[in-house]
Amino acid sequence: MEETIKALQMEFERHRDPSAAEAMEGYMRGQFPFFGIKAPLRRELMKAFLAEHSPSKELIWLLWNLPEREYAALAVDLLFKIRKQLEPADIALVERCIVTKSWWDTVDGIASSVVGYLFDRFPELRDEYAERWIRSDNFWLNRTAILFQLRYKEKTDERRLYDYVRRHAGSSEFFLQKAIGWALREYAKTSPASVVRFVGAHEWKPLSRREALKNIDESALAEQAEQETSR
Repeated sequence: MEETIKALQMEFERHRDPSAAEAMEGYMRGQFPFFGIKAPLRRELMKAFLAEHSPSKELIWLLWNLPEREYAALAVDLLFKIRKQLEPADIALVERCIVTKSWWDTVDGIASSVVGYLFDRFPELRDEYAERWIRSDNFWLNRTAILFQLRYKEKTDERRLYDYVRRHAGSSEFFLQKAIGWALREYAKTSPASVVRFVGAHEWKPLSRREALKNIDESALAEQAEQETSR
């Protein structure tokens, strides 16, 4: 595994772009160092790498602990690639990635593409971990619990979604306010009237409310008004 990592490090180093790295580091508020490798090139390099090496959970964790942020992005890509091979016990690795070197660029991809898949495939994980995460003192775990249903559409557990966002409605944490609005906005594509009704029935931080209702069309609002009138 050490030789595998070394070969990848040499390839990433060969594509270092200091100017792009500076811009990326600035965009990420100086949280992490970068090579300056943009996503399309990173994925090309990953494709070439996977032609000779099989992804593994051990490799993913080793990548996670390397300094440049492109390694963590690659690890998220690999987690998604092997998600169908993951078993319930692998939620421990997923959780470790969420709470280690945490920032939105890794947490959000894991939440929607990996956790969402695992919770759908293994409902017992959802019942245990989503509930524990929403109660956690770690707001990245809270954010993951709020966002894991982003791609569920008609399969969304509305009761759980509304319960989870309501629990953190008063949070002053930007990343939770944003997650609440994003989760509701995404579900509004499936059930706009329900989201309008739910948002109208509770107090929210301005950011959460604005994000939740951003793409609600006039027909959904008209439907809501008609429902209220007929009561």
